[in-house]
Amino acid sequence: MEILLISVFSLGYFFIAFEHNFKIDKAAIALITGVLTWTILISFSDYKIIDNELAHHLVDIGEIVFFLLGAMTIVELVDSHQGFKLITDKIKTTDAVKLLWILSTITFFFSAILDNLTTAIVMAALLGKLIKSREQLLFFAGIMIVAANAGGAWSPIGDITTIMLWIGGQISLNIIPAIILPSLVCIIVPLIYVSFKYRGQNISRPETSALQTGKIAEDTSDVIPYERNIIFTLGVLGLLFVPVFKTVTHLPPYMGMLLSLGVLWLVTEIIHRGKTHIHKHSLTVPGALSKIEISTVFFFLGILLAVSSLQSSGILNNLATILDDVIGNLYLINIFIGFLSAILDNVPLVAGAMGMYEITSTGPYAIDGEFWEFLAYCAGTGGSLLVIGSAAGVAVMGILKINFIWYIKKISFLALIGYLAGAATYILLQLL
Repeated sequence: MEILLISVFSLGYFFIAFEHNFKIDKAAIALITGVLTWTILISFSDYKIIDNELAHHLVDIGEIVFFLLGAMTIVELVDSHQGFKLITDKIKTTDAVKLLWILSTITFFFSAILDNLTTAIVMAALLGKLIKSREQLLFFAGIMIVAANAGGAWSPIGDITTIMLWIGGQISLNIIPAIILPSLVCIIVPLIYVSFKYRGQNISRPETSALQTGKIAEDTSDVIPYERNIIFTLGVLGLLFVPVFKTVTHLPPYMGMLLSLGVLWLVTEIIHRGKTHIHKHSLTVPGALSKIEISTVFFFLGILLAVSSLQSSGILNNLATILDDVIGNLYLINIFIGFLSAILDNVPLVAGAMGMYEITSTGPYAIDGEFWEFLAYCAGTGGSLLVIGSAAGVAVMGILKINFIWYIKKISFLALIGYLAGAATYILLQLL
């Protein structure tokens, strides 16, 4: 069974990787792969047990999907009201290197405050307003993925895996001083490397406000500054509200995102109630839902289903045990987990590690111990090595139509040197 599961997953992964060559939407392949892996699993197991396992995973998957839907809709609402002009108009530079550093810095710190997924969605929308060239747009987007994952790794609320470790009691707020420097190195090293490549180059602004995805925005000329400002403010505050809501209520993040979306939906309905149906539709949630990339959501669903089947089959847990037996060194184990995060989802990998190792009173497995801190860094940043290795990467891939192979050619090496440099920084800090 394990061999069959791995074979189907690998075949699906292959078709996703070469989506451009086969000219088949990756969402279709992801859904087929996800369903087939679970079909194989239930064929060789007790259907009642597998049914319970599937229900359990669907809860976790549903949280991510609803979170993604809410965040994408809020971003689209802000965009339809030309809210991002408030930011893009402040960024005057056309120097490619300066712009890259500015946007990477914004992404890095926003990811820690919001989370890397939300920040990546926002930056994907923002980049379309700043960069005209398709090639430059995609390259900047790739760097933003690296910055978003690096920024999310050092915050307890910056990434799903850090949230898991925080809730599980493996880490505390002490993760911030422990991981922030390695995370900074993770993004600074690629930026320094790229700075030489882009030195002297300029960025051209797009002539329209449409995203560089072939979509042309509907006429929003009737949006007055008051409406634009209020929707932008509520949108940003709504996104910032999500981690606060989770901390206060202990409810999952998607609940806070849905609440923010509901408030924004209500406000847009009120301020646009006097407009014609056509104009109102384009500026409210129904219109926003018609513009977001639903295929991204289905791709997410399919990938997470496929990976969860590997977890339920015990393959990932067995892999974690093998790593422990063969490698042994906690630093090397975590570095390898980071590499695996680029191929598989980091959530089940971290979950497997949490299940393998108990929290001890002292040593590397204690609260805020070296193992857990380094796991947070490696699992969070390792996903940047491939575009489908992180939630942020998957979201941007779907929104901006990033090709898997293109990402490997243009971004993976940059993500790799940043990942290894950050890992080396953490190890050196522990040895000093």
